[in-house]
Amino acid sequence: MMAPYLQKLPKNAAILDGGCGLGDWVLYLKGMGFNTTGLDISKKVIAQLQDRFPHANFSSGDIRRTEFTGDSFDLYFSWGVFEHFENGPQDCLREAARLLRPGGLLFITVPHDNLRHSFLSAFRSFIKNSQPIRFYQYRFTRSELIAELIAGEFDIEIIKPIHKRQGVLRFLHHSFGLPYDWLISRALAAVISILIPGLVISHMLFAVARKPSQTS
Repeated sequence: MMAPYLQKLPKNAAILDGGCGLGDWVLYLKGMGFNTTGLDISKKVIAQLQDRFPHANFSSGDIRRTEFTGDSFDLYFSWGVFEHFENGPQDCLREAARLLRPGGLLFITVPHDNLRHSFLSAFRSFIKNSQPIRFYQYRFTRSELIAELIAGEFDIEIIKPIHKRQGVLRFLHHSFGLPYDWLISRALAAVISILIPGLVISHMLFAVARKPSQTS
């Protein structure tokens, strides 16, 4: 899904991976000729990446408040990170807008609050639970993600549900106890994911948004 956009970027375009983890994407895009930087909150992981891949750019820090210069990246992507902040994704989006050059692209994925989750949430609301719940992440409906991106002053290009098979695997695991790595589980997921629409079962939402270009 990134390929059509990457093909239009100039060689040596500046790209930021926000929440780079083990750095796979950083190394892959660097191999394509892009000036790619990986940012992650884990100082230990970043130190190991810097030691193992001294030719690549890795930096530790909080994606909500980075030390990078504004208007310094052509493309910023972040897979499954913006949902993990209890006060919502706006701090991440504001920083992304600051870092991107005018016309720069933002790619993100967030957990999808699909119809299956909505029905489960409605059902659970009738069940009293005295156990405290520790915050882990938000899920977003398509309309909620649109609203967040607009509030972050981005122009939206694409929002689509993805990872249907993963969504089915999670459904089979949580509803029927089938292990993720069972051959039967994976076979059922492959078949069921073809039949069920993404809005019902997909695990994630993928969004492409653009920082507005400055007008003269």
